Amino acid sequence: MGKGPVEGLLIPEPQGKLVYVCVQCEAHYPLDRFLYTCPGCGGLLRIKDLEFQRLKAYPPEVWKEVFKGRRTLELDALKGVFLFYELVLPVIPLEDVLYLGEGQTPLVRANEALSDWVGIPFYVKYEGLNPSLSFKDRGMASAVSFINFAIKRKGLKEVLGICASTGDTSAAAALYLAYLPREKVHSVVLLPEGKVTEAQLSQPLGAGATVIEVPGVFDDCMRIVEELASKYEVCLLNSKNPLRIQGQKTFAYEVAQQVGWDLKGLMVVVPVGNAGNVTAIMEGFLDLHELGLIEELPYILAVQSEHADPIYRWWKTGEYVPVKVRPSVAQAAMIGNPVSFPKVRQLVEGPFKERFLAVRVSETEIMEGMLFTNKNGHVVCTQGGEAIAGLRKASREGILPEGLRKVVVNSTSHQLKFSNFQRAYFEGTFPPEFEVAVREELRNRPVKLPADPHAIAEYLRLKPRDEA
Repeated sequence: MGKGPVEGLLIPEPQGKLVYVCVQCEAHYPLDRFLYTCPGCGGLLRIKDLEFQRLKAYPPEVWKEVFKGRRTLELDALKGVFLFYELVLPVIPLEDVLYLGEGQTPLVRANEALSDWVGIPFYVKYEGLNPSLSFKDRGMASAVSFINFAIKRKGLKEVLGICASTGDTSAAAALYLAYLPREKVHSVVLLPEGKVTEAQLSQPLGAGATVIEVPGVFDDCMRIVEELASKYEVCLLNSKNPLRIQGQKTFAYEVAQQVGWDLKGLMVVVPVGNAGNVTAIMEGFLDLHELGLIEELPYILAVQSEHADPIYRWWKTGEYVPVKVRPSVAQAAMIGNPVSFPKVRQLVEGPFKERFLAVRVSETEIMEGMLFTNKNGHVVCTQGGEAIAGLRKASREGILPEGLRKVVVNSTSHQLKFSNFQRAYFEGTFPPEFEVAVREELRNRPVKLPADPHAIAEYLRLKPRDEA
């Protein structure tokens, strides 16, 4: 007896015809090199499978069963973002896929107290449970798998991976590149001096990357690596690289699978920095919609800080103007000129025209969002706090769409990466430029007591056991 369609698709073979496509002039370029902008017009690129229609030979229910069935396989290559192999980079053989434990992050329901505080029930998707403790691992898994493929199949002798970062990108890039042969692959990261937490700085250093600190902010670092990528033989690993976006799309695929493929009345809340993540999420939902796996697109709520809010201003006014950022606790979102904005514009003026909203929040609201959420059983970062504060603000201002049935908040990294901001809040030592007002009821500090059980019992007002 032959295999059924699901069994025959579970372990895939290389397939498809992938090309770079310019979002501006629509020129096509072969996927045989590292390319970040259109050689013709300079526009951003996305990756398109010219044979995508082949996937429609099978009905949506078959693909749902395939993606479900792969979760039971003991095959590393299909455990992470490549579980959705046909939608990521299907030209890469499974033996070249790099898996370090990324993807399949849980959805956790907010408890009643937190939902009441925000104004609406919601779920948190914990991207901080990825290997380097952020969502960036999704994109690095796809981009670095392509590097691995290029080394093995195309005979590359040496690759230098480089990125600009506020912390998370550098950690992910350094981690994934460290898995490849050190004699062939080297990692370099540019960080804005003094604007990356100690925990985040420790990650690329620990992974053996060359870490270069430069004066300025992320936008200054990004400008430098873009110039290096245009003039020298390096592999740019920021979200401007469309290979990364392919992996980050899997956030959307997982959410759809986790809610049973029923996206009616769903809203996804996303903190926005360089706009690569919100772009990938929207593109991911479009893939599923084209295949018929979902019947409608979700709403997207984009959240920015008042200290870095160019996309919010564009959404409100229709005019895009880069902004000069001010210090923000949401460091990964402290970007005044998001590289992926042209893609956001195309998506929001196109298929997400009626399904995209934006809101901005203060630095105080971000900290309160993180601290109140974590006091209710979560481990969200400042960017997660930003997203939750944005959801709360949208709820209070009455701008949420009618008929919402489920809300998913993207918490992009782990709380421990930003413990310095929590400490500054608890100790009341925030520098004034952050403009964070501290609420006493959210502060928490250790209590020093003698090593005496009686003193501790007295402090805790414990009652003696009834000896009877």
